[in-house]
Amino acid sequence: MTNSSETTSNTLLKPNKPVGIVGYGAYVPRYRLPAREVARVWTGGKGGLPIKEKAVPGLDEDVISMSIEAARNAMARAQINPMELRAVWVGSESHPYAVKPSSTLVAEAIGAVPNTQAADWEFACKAGTEALVAAMGLVGSGMARYAMAIGMDTAQGKPGDALEYTAGAGGAAYIVGPAEESMAVINSSYSYVTDTPDFWRRENQKYPEHGMRFTGEPAYFKHITEAATALMQASGTKASDYKWAAFHQPNSKFPQRVAGMLGFSLEQIAPSLLVPVIGNTYAGAALIGLTGILDIAQPGDRILMVSFGSGAGSDAFDIVVTDKLLDAQGRATKTQEYISRRTEIDYATYARYRGKLQMK
Repeated sequence: MTNSSETTSNTLLKPNKPVGIVGYGAYVPRYRLPAREVARVWTGGKGGLPIKEKAVPGLDEDVISMSIEAARNAMARAQINPMELRAVWVGSESHPYAVKPSSTLVAEAIGAVPNTQAADWEFACKAGTEALVAAMGLVGSGMARYAMAIGMDTAQGKPGDALEYTAGAGGAAYIVGPAEESMAVINSSYSYVTDTPDFWRRENQKYPEHGMRFTGEPAYFKHITEAATALMQASGTKASDYKWAAFHQPNSKFPQRVAGMLGFSLEQIAPSLLVPVIGNTYAGAALIGLTGILDIAQPGDRILMVSFGSGAGSDAFDIVVTDKLLDAQGRATKTQEYISRRTEIDYATYARYRGKLQMK
């Protein structure tokens, strides 16, 4: 009979061949809607504000165009031939087409076609890390030398709903390759899922619904702590062994609280805590938080990243930075540069950009 630690060790997702991140890139739209502007329209300016502002896509931006920008940044850092990519996967809950892949357009735009595998992924806010785990398996099995995983979303939220304050836009792209070429080696990952219906959107519904405070305790906190704890137990690590940590960011409070629950300090998560100024980027939330860390990390730094997707589940990753990161950091636009590049808009402009007003 096996004990719990042995069981957890056996359920670690660890490829046969060591793999890591050979390229990464983020993208955040320049338009910003202040949370106070949402409050002005719906509550007369009363009540607390969960974040400072959120990123909003322009009229010519969607998951595909934003994914292309992030993918190009990742390619610039990886400096590989796009024809060597054997997979281009896009995780999102706001794909622009119901029947037509986002991934093929991204693959075409970066020059990876036609000899590549392409697919769109869905799992609420962790669709991007689902694709990342699959990329680890594809490269780690020897079936591919390089695979790209993207997590990207647009701002979604019913007018006046709590989500409208926090549902932002943006995300990140990662290229997985052999560990010896990597700027950060992914030691292992661990996934924890249950049927917890905290957030959903049925077919033909324009906006998602959520279980209010139900989304916290039985969903977000439960899954992230279980995934992180299981990974650290199996890896023989504790919070103090990590220089940095990145957790899914639905708002400002949740990642700070879950960090404390797991023994991490605010300093350890600070570079990844981007939600106050760009909002919850859904499928890209944990992944874009990791880009904030990689932009400043040093060789030898160990990183814990844990995503969360409603429905519900979490993917945890144990990552160690190599000396190849230093040269790559400056090859593409850094995440903080995207955040600094901002144009403030009012609610009326936001409503027009996001198609909130529909006339039949």
